[in-house]
Amino acid sequence: MKNKFLLLLLSLMLNGCIAVTSTGLFGTGVTVALDPRTVGTQIDDSIMEKNLQTKILLRNKDHLLKVKIEVLDGRIFLTGKVDDPEEKLQLTKLAWEISGVRSVRNDIKIKENFDFKQSAKDILITSQLRSAIILNKNIKAINYQIDTYKKKIFIYGIASSEDEKNEVIDEAKKILDVEDVIASILLVEELRVQKN
Repeated sequence: MKNKFLLLLLSLMLNGCIAVTSTGLFGTGVTVALDPRTVGTQIDDSIMEKNLQTKILLRNKDHLLKVKIEVLDGRIFLTGKVDDPEEKLQLTKLAWEISGVRSVRNDIKIKENFDFKQSAKDILITSQLRSAIILNKNIKAINYQIDTYKKKIFIYGIASSEDEKNEVIDEAKKILDVEDVIASILLVEELRVQKN
């Protein structure tokens, strides 16, 4: 009982109040008005994300800063860096323990020595792709989250059509020095419940 209370308290501290705001539940990305998911699904995804953040915080507070979590329609996507493979496995296990989870994709990397040059290239690649999709009128740029690690671009988001999804991937492949594009882009029609 005490652990459940602590878990709830930590969740509320991390989250404040769960509310639908104009900045969106998706963090840096999709606003409520433009998100093709229903408000209920957005809230469910936000609750799942906060519950996982709380579990990670209780396990090891350092992971909260090292690991990024995205939840789309009950699907959990993990990125970031950890010290060893056991930690990566434990984070996957924690994600699967979240109520309502439909799938877990763990793209967490094992930490290596910091390489300033590589890190700068990754930031540049992310910035170039973000700019390209903002300038492309056929893409709703606000619907995508982008992470780059060692010249590999990880794209998470919701596309309104297969054409939009392909355009996002094509824009990523056009960027100089990109070695791989890992796209976890859902189509609106793949969502369990959609806005009408």
